[in-house]
Amino acid sequence: MIDCILKYFPDLTPRQKQQFEALGPLYADWNAKINVVSRKDFDQLYVRHVLHSLAIARVCRFDAGARIVDVGCGGGFPSIPLAILFPEARFTAVDSIAKKTRVASAVAEGAGIDNIEVINARVEQLDKRFDYAVSRAVTDMSTFVKWVWPRLEKGEHGSLPDGILYLKGGDLAEELALTRKHWDIYPISDFFDEEFFETKKVVYTPR
Repeated sequence: MIDCILKYFPDLTPRQKQQFEALGPLYADWNAKINVVSRKDFDQLYVRHVLHSLAIARVCRFDAGARIVDVGCGGGFPSIPLAILFPEARFTAVDSIAKKTRVASAVAEGAGIDNIEVINARVEQLDKRFDYAVSRAVTDMSTFVKWVWPRLEKGEHGSLPDGILYLKGGDLAEELALTRKHWDIYPISDFFDEEFFETKKVVYTPR
């Protein structure tokens, strides 16, 4: 089940393997009650959701103690897979829709992921500060930058300076230009060879 993860991340600890394996049954159980992962691609959960989330790890490795906020986390992507991969970092998953955070919280608990806090709120309401913000196509980039910029601190708590790491697809040039920031664009097809990733990217800007 987790073969596509092991293909690219062969050095997982037994605990990490166990946690990744737990995600399939946990999401299947919760998705039957609360539909947070599209039913039409649920059988591709590990490629389209778990591995997709881990593309961020191919761009930036988070240090122990790094504080990462996942904005609009939905059922827990990308934060739950990243929290498994970086057990020493601290994740906060935020979504304004209560049923989604209920699923993310239950999955994290069920998989024994203890370095993530799930909060039902809008990120603008948080009074916390973070080193990195991650997300997956939750809104247009200008809006996203406006939401998270005041909550990010300058520094370097990973292999890249603190900033935004965002999973996005398609042609991004115009949308990124509107933010008036410099973005580095990383095609995920450079990291993973599954066809699903052909048009997918990680975009990054430092704080």
